[in-house]
Amino acid sequence: MTKRVHNFNPGPAILPLEVLQHAQAEMLDYKGTGMSVMEISHRSKEFESIVTDAQTDLRDLLKIPANYKILFLQGGASLHFAMIPMNFRPAGTSADYIVTGTWSKKAFKESLKLGIAKAAANMEAENFNHLPAQSDLKLDPKAAYLHFTSNETIHGVEYFTEPVPAAGVPLICDTSSDFVSRPIDVSKYAMLYAGVQKNAGPAGVVVCIIREDMLGKVPANLPNLLDYKALAEENSMLNTPPCWSIYIVGLVLKWLKEIGGLEGIAKRNQTKAGLVYQTIDESGGFYKGHAKSDRSLMNVTFRLPTEQLEDTFASEAKKRDMIGLKGHRSVGGMRASLYNALPIEAVEELVKFMKEFQQKNG
Repeated sequence: MTKRVHNFNPGPAILPLEVLQHAQAEMLDYKGTGMSVMEISHRSKEFESIVTDAQTDLRDLLKIPANYKILFLQGGASLHFAMIPMNFRPAGTSADYIVTGTWSKKAFKESLKLGIAKAAANMEAENFNHLPAQSDLKLDPKAAYLHFTSNETIHGVEYFTEPVPAAGVPLICDTSSDFVSRPIDVSKYAMLYAGVQKNAGPAGVVVCIIREDMLGKVPANLPNLLDYKALAEENSMLNTPPCWSIYIVGLVLKWLKEIGGLEGIAKRNQTKAGLVYQTIDESGGFYKGHAKSDRSLMNVTFRLPTEQLEDTFASEAKKRDMIGLKGHRSVGGMRASLYNALPIEAVEELVKFMKEFQQKNG
């Protein structure tokens, strides 16, 4: 009998069971080709259909306007930390970054290697436990763009309203860990990008949604695979794409549409996070959330009274088939990642365990 655990891993993360079963059924013979998706040509009509369907479904889910390109690229979000300034920050200009956690800090540092960048806000002195107010942002009206990270997986803070850039400055967002977890207004953005291995697929694909006018800013003579304009002109097929990973993303997008779209999954995610935060808030301080405000619906981060208790918590949770609850090594504590595919039953089991653990050790 196949064993399935309660998977709270922060990424690569849980995938919908229905998607895994669908992929399993097509593993050896994709739609009568006699081949797996991993074996068919990326130039074949079958694979072209996979890409086209995924683009169409994503456009429907996010209501992406017609003047945006949808690309399926590689390198993880981390490669795009460098590609964005290479493509969209003209020589001699600066870009603004809002530093709210580990991942936005990494994006900022990569940008600094390649040119001028300024921190419109940096929350590190406050241990990244909340987001800056709009009024606290020091925005450059001549910035090439304003970059932010919508959800910080390690510290557990999330934007639910976009920061507003200076007039005329493009807004760019790393939305890796809350991608397709709720509706957003894509028209507010010049670019969205996301490593899909949290909410939308397996590791190996970055979805880039780029407004077409931004492609006119790409400088000449960039290496082809670092050139968004060249990649868009070839519809992500400039080189061999990660075919299997794109196929799984397509299946996840269809699953999202079947269960009520982004409005439906947003309600699920609010319910799941609400259960865990309620348990933390009602624990009398036994559990202490890291985020003081702007609490993430995707990654609930919290501490226990001692590190020894945290180790015991993780060990006992694992015995009950709850996996991935240890916090990131850089901050310690615990982290429950509640991505789209995590069933509410898993969260109910976690909450039950948290209450029992407090009764036993509080």
